[in-house]
Amino acid sequence: MNDSNSVPSDPILPGIKSPADLKALSADQLPALAQEIREEIIAVTSATGGHVGPNLGVVELTIALHRVFDTPQDQFVFDVAHQGYVHKLLTGRNGDFFRKLRQSGGASGFLYRSESKHDAFGAGHAGTALSAALGMATARDLKGTDEHVVALCGDAAFTCGITMEALNNVVSSTKRLIVILNDNEWSIAKNVGAMAKYLNRLSTNPTYNKVHHDLEKFFTSLPGGVEMNRVYMKWKRETKDFFVESSLFEKFGLRYLGPIDGHNLEELVKNLEFAKNCDTPILIHVLTKKGKGLEAAMAHPEKFHGASPYDPVTGESRKSGGVSAPNYQDVFGKALVRFAQADSRIVGITGAMPSGTGLNHLATALPKQFFDVGIAEEHAVLFAAGLATKGIRPVVGIYSTFLQRAYDQIIHDVCLQNLPVTFCMDRAGLSANDGPTHHGLFDMAYLRCVPHAVIMQPKDEDELVDMLHTGLQHNGPAFIRYPRGAGTGVAIKDQPALIPLGQAEVLREGSNIMIWALGPMVAEALALADRLKAEENISVGVVNARFAKPLDRTLLLSHAACIPLIVTMEDHVGSGGFGSAVIDALQEANCTTAVERIGWPDVFVEHGSSPEILRETYGLSADVMFQRILGRWRHHHSESVTADT
Repeated sequence: MNDSNSVPSDPILPGIKSPADLKALSADQLPALAQEIREEIIAVTSATGGHVGPNLGVVELTIALHRVFDTPQDQFVFDVAHQGYVHKLLTGRNGDFFRKLRQSGGASGFLYRSESKHDAFGAGHAGTALSAALGMATARDLKGTDEHVVALCGDAAFTCGITMEALNNVVSSTKRLIVILNDNEWSIAKNVGAMAKYLNRLSTNPTYNKVHHDLEKFFTSLPGGVEMNRVYMKWKRETKDFFVESSLFEKFGLRYLGPIDGHNLEELVKNLEFAKNCDTPILIHVLTKKGKGLEAAMAHPEKFHGASPYDPVTGESRKSGGVSAPNYQDVFGKALVRFAQADSRIVGITGAMPSGTGLNHLATALPKQFFDVGIAEEHAVLFAAGLATKGIRPVVGIYSTFLQRAYDQIIHDVCLQNLPVTFCMDRAGLSANDGPTHHGLFDMAYLRCVPHAVIMQPKDEDELVDMLHTGLQHNGPAFIRYPRGAGTGVAIKDQPALIPLGQAEVLREGSNIMIWALGPMVAEALALADRLKAEENISVGVVNARFAKPLDRTLLLSHAACIPLIVTMEDHVGSGGFGSAVIDALQEANCTTAVERIGWPDVFVEHGSSPEILRETYGLSADVMFQRILGRWRHHHSESVTADT
């Protein structure tokens, strides 16, 4: 029962301008601060979307870290960094800046060194924290300074090969490193594989730490016990399993503490203080609840890993007005189910992202033809290559930005051997709210140079199904890129069409300008053609290129022979992409036809409120593209008139 005479205490969070303000609080105030932080995260993400579950799960852990350590002198390295919202709120980014989270002019959804001196290392992909932190700790040792380096790794990070590579090198590189294993049993989907099972066994068995704690207490109670305990620890490492089995981490040379309750501030602070004074690399195993404080997030951790705006009471996604077209990921996922039902050789592979890629449809309908390999993109691609050698037709569903992590496997294992693996690359183009670590703006450039690679992009969801069908019939590597979000709303044929490799589609003839467009830029090209005709009486044709490789050279050269200006349009960086392929083809044919190449500039594009705002910023709005094409046409036309006279 509430005391009617009690006076509500003043909110604490608005007064936190730096970690120093946090340190000035009493321990009794910290639970109230944790509650305020959760309320702020829910209020902001329900309006902007964001990584809800990961951040709600690390509130107490982040508070404890800032109580014990001193950033920016001490340095925290967050794996992925999508759990950095609490850190932002405690390091001077509270208020309006945080309330514009993932929006133009507001806080990013990840950590970037350029945003704050408290952000020691930027990230957006999983598994990077331990290697980076080890490099920073080793640099500290080389320079002779004494700051602390703390790596915060989710349990799913230990399914990444790069994390295991770093783990193998810790003791040979430094004597002082603190690793926090934040174990909530989830990455985006439920963690899979032997490592997940091992951590579960470790976290549910109280015997391990009780025995070790009792032995340490016994040794340190004796005269000279500190040295005896040190000898015991060294003996146990060397004999592997003296008295009781070592943890996996101790076999790699890290002292293991835990598991401890990741929502118990007193316990967290005590263990972090111990680690701060430890003279050996140490790993603290912390158990947290993903989404703690929001019932819907705890009930649906996959949905609330990265959520669109939602109702903070019900957890339901906020509906936009009108009937929207299906998302490309779901069109792909449902089409793959149809094809896999008809052909048992077809399997789907994801790296811990079944829902994000649409492969959840396959997992439900045909679980034996579905494989989630965890956050292990290199393995996913190489695993697919092995399957393909035995007559299986693997389809790798993956975000464009994450496929970058498996580039060697693409070249060395798939394309060099010309194996029939189909890659369906979601989020090609902008992932506006997520920013530069998640934009898929580089894939054509890094794939176009690889022999045997076939690169396609559909103009709509029906053509996506045709391309998936085409890729599955092709006896070599096929890469299909498509954007984030909803399609155009076109109907999908009952039976897909097989697209001849490298054959473009002429949508509209023109005599002055031909626009060769790829993917979502096809609709933009048609609108520009209409406007140029209506306002300037310029005859503009439009080609749905469909393929970045192989390019339809026959059609391109026929246009170049009679059309004064060719314009290329792509949702990709200009350097090395589709426009570059067109220019290369014309140059190889000794053709001097003018080309205006429209794509993203040679920069890392930041996060923004919407793709439209970012396109406006970087010269890809409809008005700017219209003026570019018109200006290039006028320049070319005036030169032609001058030459004729």
